Amino acid sequence: MKAHTHIRIFDTTLRDGEQSPGVSLTPEDKTEIARQLSQLGVDTIEAGFPSSSEGEKKVIKQIATEKLQPEICALSRANKPDIEAAIDCNVDAIHVFIPTSPVQMKHAIGMTPQQVLDAAVDSVAYVKKHGLTCEFSPMDATRSELPFLKQVCQAAEEAGMDRLNVPDTVGIMTPKTMTKLIQEIKTAVSVPISVHCHDDFGMAVANSLAAVEAGAQQIHCTINGLGERAGNASLEETVVALHLLYGYRTGVNTKLLYGTSKLVAKLTGIAVQANKAIVGENAFAHGSGIHTRGVTVKPLTFEPIKPGYVGRTRKLVAGKLAGTRGVKTELEEMNVYPNAEQLKEIVRRVKELGDKGKMVTDADLTALASAVMGGLVKEEQTVELRDLAVVTGIKVIPTASIRLALDGKEYTAAETGVGPVDAVIKAIQKITDSLANVKLNEYRLEAITGGSNAVAEVIIKVENDKGRIMSARAVGEDIVMASVEAMINGINKCLLREQKNRRNISSHLEPQRNGAATKRGLIKVTAVDAR
Repeated sequence: MKAHTHIRIFDTTLRDGEQSPGVSLTPEDKTEIARQLSQLGVDTIEAGFPSSSEGEKKVIKQIATEKLQPEICALSRANKPDIEAAIDCNVDAIHVFIPTSPVQMKHAIGMTPQQVLDAAVDSVAYVKKHGLTCEFSPMDATRSELPFLKQVCQAAEEAGMDRLNVPDTVGIMTPKTMTKLIQEIKTAVSVPISVHCHDDFGMAVANSLAAVEAGAQQIHCTINGLGERAGNASLEETVVALHLLYGYRTGVNTKLLYGTSKLVAKLTGIAVQANKAIVGENAFAHGSGIHTRGVTVKPLTFEPIKPGYVGRTRKLVAGKLAGTRGVKTELEEMNVYPNAEQLKEIVRRVKELGDKGKMVTDADLTALASAVMGGLVKEEQTVELRDLAVVTGIKVIPTASIRLALDGKEYTAAETGVGPVDAVIKAIQKITDSLANVKLNEYRLEAITGGSNAVAEVIIKVENDKGRIMSARAVGEDIVMASVEAMINGINKCLLREQKNRRNISSHLEPQRNGAATKRGLIKVTAVDAR
């Protein structure tokens, strides 16, 4: 039987995560992420390092005033000025650290083991004197000499530390060595043990889980695995593994994991790799025939995690590995129903495109189906672009004004951007974000021909508030207009598929109800009026 079933999640996205190369969050960004982390349900938010700058101190103090649910913690070196800066931020807890490995004591801080021991004791006692929770970290613990490490940990406990954090500062541990180290430390202290693992060898999550197996009760994590160098243990991977593989509990609402990941990616500018577990674009995408057949019949065949559990939806991808079942399912979600012979030909053409290295988007699949079925496939259009004006030039901020019709009503918006395409996309989203809950997920531009009048292909992906992603493309010499066309096509596809899902649900719930499905909430698209 487990000694404890609840594992604390100590989120350090705003501290260690912000130390990722190229990341610099504004005070508004940090506050927004802190609010999201509170909704997510982490136990502690490490808001930052107050002594690093006045701006950092100010934003930590701001987060502390938000009255969020998690414990708010500040990082501090083992000295009084740092601790006083943290106390001044009105946080709930202070995370004090000092190196204990020979290499870092000598070359990073120039202190003797005795000086480190004294500083550790004095700093913990000083935090407790001010009535705050103290988490103590012997930095680079995994390269420290075990007798000295135990001595420092015991002295910190005697000084009053509430939690002991064991950092694998340079990510050198394996699950086996981490298990052994935690077991050793547990013989020296009785306070709850935490771990802070780095991912230099790609084992931060595995090492964190091994520490829990050995008796650790808290894990330091970051959203998307952000952090110094190769990053920290990914919160989303750690939490889902704790819940589904180990049977532990955390306070995290897993349905908010994907949305939190997207927010952090947007604000930090660090994109999530497509094949990343849980939150990557491909995490719940199926391409090969046997996989798509399996998940459409019995999801458990190739989905160890239900997509909805982490706020995701399943995606079947058409390509050279596509199978008949997967293509048929994708077409049916677009209200396209080919017969057996037509379906066979559509699949053949999909594979042919895939063999040429071409990404087969939803737009391509619709076009292929239309060609095979004799032009019978009509893409239902629901957004009307009434007017568009773009202004750009030297010393002129690119600005776009747009007028769209939605449910017979006209809406206008104007936005600026780093370029004309950015401005027009922002203007469209200004209207559709609130009315249709569809946002741009990805934008890609490819030149098809050469020369100054090159024909460009715009490929976009849009996502609705349920996490469903649809792709669309448009081709033209005018990049701005091609971008507008692709964006509107993508919005239509997303909305129309959602409408079909609502109709299906309604037909199951109210099989006797007559009348056409409502079009409320959809956007109507027609060609631009040239008159």
